[in-house]
Amino acid sequence: MLYTNLNHIESATEFAKIISENEHVTVICGRMGPLCIPVYRIAEELENEYSNIRFYDMEYDNPESYFFHALPEVHDLMEIPFTVYYKNGEVVKATAGLQTKTQIKAIIDTEFATTVNA
Repeated sequence: MLYTNLNHIESATEFAKIISENEHVTVICGRMGPLCIPVYRIAEELENEYSNIRFYDMEYDNPESYFFHALPEVHDLMEIPFTVYYKNGEVVKATAGLQTKTQIKAIIDTEFATTVNA
């Protein structure tokens, strides 16, 4: 289990339900490592700034995270965490490794521009 204040996704079924019920979803798939922890903390902060985006984490080593490992958008990415941005159930952006708050906000503001209240 990941020790963050984000909502956790523990199964592929739960993930499918989340992205089908929410227009904007950001999922961070990683471990409790030095590149991942700062990204989780940033997402925790951004939950308060972007009320219509649902932020989640998922443990990279969970067998149920197989669908993340199979995403074409992360296939060539070499670092974790994978941060995947979904709009209306479709991947609109994926990044890997450490990201700054500025970088994450820029992605959110671009990819979720039509309805984001920042």
